[in-house]
Amino acid sequence: MALEHIDDSEVDIVIAALQSDLTSFLNAWRPLFSRFHLIIVQDPDLKGELKIPQGFDHCVYTKSDIDQVISPTTSIVFSGYSCRYFGYLVSRKKYIISVDDDCLPAKDNDGNLTNAMSQHLANLTTPATPFFFNTLYDPFREGADFVRGYPFSLRIGVDCALSCGLWLNLADYDAPTQALKPEHRNSHYVDAVMTVPAGTLMPISGINIAFNRALVGPALFPGLKLTGEGKLRWETIEDIWCGMCVKVICDHLSIGVKTGLPYVFRSDKGNPIESLKKEWEGVKKMEEIIPFFQSVRLPRTATTAEDCLLEMAKSVKDRLGGTDPLFARAAEAMVEWVKIWKAAGASHSTLGV
Repeated sequence: MALEHIDDSEVDIVIAALQSDLTSFLNAWRPLFSRFHLIIVQDPDLKGELKIPQGFDHCVYTKSDIDQVISPTTSIVFSGYSCRYFGYLVSRKKYIISVDDDCLPAKDNDGNLTNAMSQHLANLTTPATPFFFNTLYDPFREGADFVRGYPFSLRIGVDCALSCGLWLNLADYDAPTQALKPEHRNSHYVDAVMTVPAGTLMPISGINIAFNRALVGPALFPGLKLTGEGKLRWETIEDIWCGMCVKVICDHLSIGVKTGLPYVFRSDKGNPIESLKKEWEGVKKMEEIIPFFQSVRLPRTATTAEDCLLEMAKSVKDRLGGTDPLFARAAEAMVEWVKIWKAAGASHSTLGV
């Protein structure tokens, strides 16, 4: 199947900036980023101006921009890597590719530089197949097809809303696993893409993803904040909570999620032993979260991502809110986010520099 043509003007690349000097990061990505518009969101706690090399079409959003859009009374916090969600909010493009500032372009098994941007867009513009698993993985990739026994009635597939890439070098382990395997690094590049089956949950990470903003944009949000949460990935589970929400919403709306290619190369950062002290609360909470997401059902009247998120917020409040204030606050944040998303969509103000 031929890929849908995507104009470069339909794509925003969102970068959460937790370091002031982005020179080496952006120069490493220059061959792949230069075609697209960049939204760079500076961590509100990061002082000073960002160092950005010339030659990029970009806008930088700072704490002052966030304060113009987000009420000071809101419970939603854009600190640390959560600042990426502000980029999702202010974008007006159909497709968003999100790459963190500690990631570099990856090389395949032959040592060739891979094009993560093209692969993400290929994932999003070819159908997903969530209702019947194809044992040759993504049948819409070049050189693949549907296997014998695959129902012809399902071969048309559905829209793919979310593309979840993977990582070389530092894998996305939790703090306990990384602490037990401090020297382990992922060097295994698997040339494969697959649709995650409907009804199957997965821990989506915001490190290297792309999505169709028109289909699921509002479902990607910073909602669950741990007590004493830190900035490093081992110290937060906000993107995992967000990922559970968006996967349930995609299943409900009969749209797909793919995982596999593209890879990025993740740099080492942080101390898992120290981070474990902050993340341990989240590790324990996951045992309560999973059964909820496995059993939650959304009404047929919920036909958009906004509708679904509001209905899910009701379920979170009713079923989890009484067990821990953490979940009650998450439910409130989900409702707040939908209001902010709608207000931002209706606004024509110009932000960023």
